[in-house]
Amino acid sequence: MAKIKRYFCLYRVLIKQFFKTLVQSKVDFLMGLFGFFFTQVLGIAFLYLIFDKIPSLNGWTLSQLIFIYGFAQIPRGIDHLFTDNIWLVAWRMVVNGDFDRYMLRPMNVFFQIICEKLQPDAIGELLIGTILIIMSLSKGIVIVDGVHIVMFIVSVIAGAVIYTSVKLFFASLSFWIKRSGPFLQVAYEMADFAKYPVEIYSKPIQFILTFVIPFAFVAYFPASYFLIQKSAFMTVGIECLIAVILSILAYSIFKIGISRYESTGN
Repeated sequence: MAKIKRYFCLYRVLIKQFFKTLVQSKVDFLMGLFGFFFTQVLGIAFLYLIFDKIPSLNGWTLSQLIFIYGFAQIPRGIDHLFTDNIWLVAWRMVVNGDFDRYMLRPMNVFFQIICEKLQPDAIGELLIGTILIIMSLSKGIVIVDGVHIVMFIVSVIAGAVIYTSVKLFFASLSFWIKRSGPFLQVAYEMADFAKYPVEIYSKPIQFILTFVIPFAFVAYFPASYFLIQKSAFMTVGIECLIAVILSILAYSIFKIGISRYESTGN
């Protein structure tokens, strides 16, 4: 219990420092935020262009697709905000020997890595996701009550865990191949497919998004519960199960990788 309290206090210090940094570098933050918003606006504009020509896409309306698009952004934004430093494990910490400092401290290594920094760019993802969800709700396409709000929160948390677990799994491969960044980059780019219903893709892509790198479970499947009243167990329930399994698998691989880590020059 004392250790948990200590970790909580350390993380609270990090969050305070994060907000101080935002205040001190407002211009950089706002420029990054503007760039992200511009990119997302282009993606949403693309949807509007498509629906200017057709009434629906595989049975999905524009409002429903905007909901899925926004739904995908929120768990990704949470992952981006709190665990973005994992990327450095994949790209340079292991190969450059920067990982040594985490091994020397009497603290959980994973906690040290994610505690080192927060990513302010993620605020853009969270904002755009929230705005799109609110836009969809204004169309009356989702039931808003206590049960659905709780399920939404659970689904968002599970989705964030899935994003982080995929990132940690591929980053951990660097303990064997020294630099796993390119593999993580390819895997994580698959997350862009999560913004749309999986049935619009070819069968191989559907298989990958469902059974290999299960990004379909961070937005499409749970969104189906809210939009077309699919079974809670078959959507949010399975999403939570996958989040648990993936997190255990990814963290286990990470721990095994740590046990065989050798410092630079070996």
